[in-house]
Amino acid sequence: MASRNSSRVLTDHDEIRSWAEERDARPSAVQRTHTDDSVGIIRLDFPGYSGENSLEEIEWDEWFDKFDDNNLALVVQDETAGGEKSNFNKIVSRDSVESGGSSRSRAKKSTSSRGSTTKKSSARSQSRSTASGKKKKSKSTSHRRAA
Repeated sequence: MASRNSSRVLTDHDEIRSWAEERDARPSAVQRTHTDDSVGIIRLDFPGYSGENSLEEIEWDEWFDKFDDNNLALVVQDETAGGEKSNFNKIVSRDSVESGGSSRSRAKKSTSSRGSTTKKSSARSQSRSTASGKKKKSKSTSHRRAA
């Protein structure tokens, strides 16, 4: 069983609401994105934190509609490493945290967003995988530079 300070993923409305209300968090939307036609970007607002001037409280029904329509999940931490109640939370795509595909989904997303940095990392990983691969990689790289 995971320790209380490790994160867990919530998608059940009752669990999310219970977790938030235990911490006095309120369902909110980022003010500059909230219009009459759209809830905008959703967040959980914790009293006394930085959201005071940038978040607008909304109804739980509105919050969950946006949450479900966008196939989101809430990653939470129940307790800090020191044993205190944690407010840590992050709204993420359910696809990025579903069991079995979570590391692959994150890897694909990071590969496309990092571009050449990831290509260099992949090349390094590939060249480390086998000694012969490493030798071939080195020769082809030096050959290209000379050409």
